[in-house]
Amino acid sequence: MPTKTLLSLGLALVLHNQASAATAVQTHGALKVDGNQILDASGAPVSLAGPSLFWSNTGWNADRYYNREVVNYLQEQWNAPIIRAAIGAGAHGGMLTHPDENIKKAETVIDAAIEQGMYVILDWHAHHAEDHPKNAIAFFDHFATKYGDTNNIIYEIYNEPLADTDWHTVIKPYAETLIAHIRAIDPDNLIIVGTQTWSQDVDKAAESPITGYDNIAYTLHFYAGTHKQALRNKAEQALDQGAALMVTEWGTVNANGDGAVDRESTEQWLTFMREHNLSHANWALNDKQEGASMLKPGTKPDGNWTDDDLTESGLYVKSIIKNWHQVNYSVDKK
Repeated sequence: MPTKTLLSLGLALVLHNQASAATAVQTHGALKVDGNQILDASGAPVSLAGPSLFWSNTGWNADRYYNREVVNYLQEQWNAPIIRAAIGAGAHGGMLTHPDENIKKAETVIDAAIEQGMYVILDWHAHHAEDHPKNAIAFFDHFATKYGDTNNIIYEIYNEPLADTDWHTVIKPYAETLIAHIRAIDPDNLIIVGTQTWSQDVDKAAESPITGYDNIAYTLHFYAGTHKQALRNKAEQALDQGAALMVTEWGTVNANGDGAVDRESTEQWLTFMREHNLSHANWALNDKQEGASMLKPGTKPDGNWTDDDLTESGLYVKSIIKNWHQVNYSVDKK
């Protein structure tokens, strides 16, 4: 075959691949739980890596990153197929005092994620969610009604119950109530249930799992500077008992959100998550003066960032997310 013809065929193939580029949601479709695995629509285990936004609370200054430009940047520059919106559920600028503002922020992120073909974790970011179940029900009823017919939405119904918030008598009954309301509207999108002790006691949830509903997984949180093999043992036990897990929040630093990046421990956790096909969202896309923040203090919320705008953790996490996936997800620009 003439060289010119070969070159033409090669160019045509490149152009075809560019034109047929698929988003994450187009690639994986509806997520579903099967045993201890979260699978995509083809039945293959799926592991998605992305960032978590910081608390959405009005007046905390992190909510300025809840915009379309930031979401676009994360997908287009980091190849992130998933993002987490941490909607503050309490007072002090959260859903109890500023519900309309926080709902609008969540919708802005979700709409942008849908445009980019990303999955979005809608997180009821609370430590005492059982104190205000009616507010949580109204919140998830609203979002299930508006977005439940998309494959993008993932419901995280309780971020981090505290150590003394019992799984059996408090968290599980709360979760069953929320799940019943969501499932009455949205029968199939993934629901992630928080676990005792800041979402570390996944073993307790696995011993007494929620039954009667499909596509239920449990939340595992870790901070690499603090949490080591003992927590991985808990997670392994939960997986062995058949619980599906998602790491909806993790950090490269200490559990208080500060301190130096612990690369050795982080790499051990990354290996664990790869081995078990766990999806995960890193805390946090914010410019607060602390070790966990991805952005340096004062970084503008326009998504027009270079590596100079990123902290040590931010640069590390960017590399993790960009190199996590086997494909480059993108929106077809035709």
